[in-house]
Amino acid sequence: MIQDKIFMLTGKVQHYAWGGFSFIPNWLQTGNADHTPCAEYWMGAHPSASSVLATSEGDISLQAFIKAHPEQTINSQVFNRFGELPYLFKILDVKDMLSIQVHPSKPEAEKGFAAEEAAGVPINAPTRNYKDKNHKPEVMVALSEFWLLHGFLEKTLLQNILATTPEFVGLVDVFAEKGYKGLYQYVMELPQEHVNVLLSPLVARELERKRLNQLEKSEPGWWVAKLYGDNTVTGDMDRGIFSIYFFNIVQVQPGEAVFQGAGIPHAYMEGQNMELMANSDNVLRGGLTPKHVDIPELLKHTTFEGIIPNIMKGEEAAPGEKLYPCPVPDFGISKIEISGNQSYSAQSTSLEIIAVMQGSMQVSGTNQLTVSKGQVVAILQGENYKISTTENVLAYKAFVP
Repeated sequence: MIQDKIFMLTGKVQHYAWGGFSFIPNWLQTGNADHTPCAEYWMGAHPSASSVLATSEGDISLQAFIKAHPEQTINSQVFNRFGELPYLFKILDVKDMLSIQVHPSKPEAEKGFAAEEAAGVPINAPTRNYKDKNHKPEVMVALSEFWLLHGFLEKTLLQNILATTPEFVGLVDVFAEKGYKGLYQYVMELPQEHVNVLLSPLVARELERKRLNQLEKSEPGWWVAKLYGDNTVTGDMDRGIFSIYFFNIVQVQPGEAVFQGAGIPHAYMEGQNMELMANSDNVLRGGLTPKHVDIPELLKHTTFEGIIPNIMKGEEAAPGEKLYPCPVPDFGISKIEISGNQSYSAQSTSLEIIAVMQGSMQVSGTNQLTVSKGQVVAILQGENYKISTTENVLAYKAFVP
């Protein structure tokens, strides 16, 4: 029988090349003497990088702990449905743009995984699209001003981009005749030499505009110029550039959130956020990456329609708590913000993970812990707990709805 229900949890830093150097080390208060990029901090039970629980018997991986005590940790209902903790919680520091990507729906992921298994594609092969049978919806809540690409522009906006960008004028008729899918398929399947002919002068012009300080972050050219930096425009052009012009460029302020469901093409471009996703590695890429790009598979799973991005401000769920509703059963996320004269009480229905971004707080229930900025607490299912503080606290909580 597990006595305590509240545990300190240590996550894992992921050192991907696109990550920043200071945000995550500053939050963890560890410094970064080696100047290594620190892109993500993972909190969860993912097989490749499980977090670690500090228990009275010593440290144990969260994945192993859940396997040994599924009913007491995540509850029998969640275990029977998902067979694991169904979410992965992260802190991201995006310095350089991430790849343009789409995630499949659950039925499509199951089909794709089965097909690649039957074809004998090794699970770790660079050409493998489906690492598991799961969908990968995700939600992000901004910790700073955050920029991302999210879904196709609405029709009139996209028509305007095509008509006013000299290199794209020839695409106006393609869009008029064949719609979103026809347009995107056309540019994604263009021979590379044609891509180079279209994009080389475009990139050269945007770099010159950046040099003359003529670009705003809300314009595609700003991000194209950032992508190429001070490099001379030579070699093959990245066809992911089309997406920067065709998709919504979204600016999100701290505490605002964006949900990305199956089929919505997207890419993170700059800033820091909390990210919560289903426990999956299934990513179909469309450019801005040296990784595997499978155009037919990408086109099969992309939602081809113009959208207005939904920026969530959070809804009051309880005193001191704002909820960001997500239309999936795998995860939920909320922001806990309390000051010295407030407290927050809840009951955990499954395993909850709470990351403290600012301040210090006491978590009291079966046992009691003090958790401060840079620390994370895991609360097992079925615990009535209270959070109190003598200062201003900002924390984010992941849970199973």
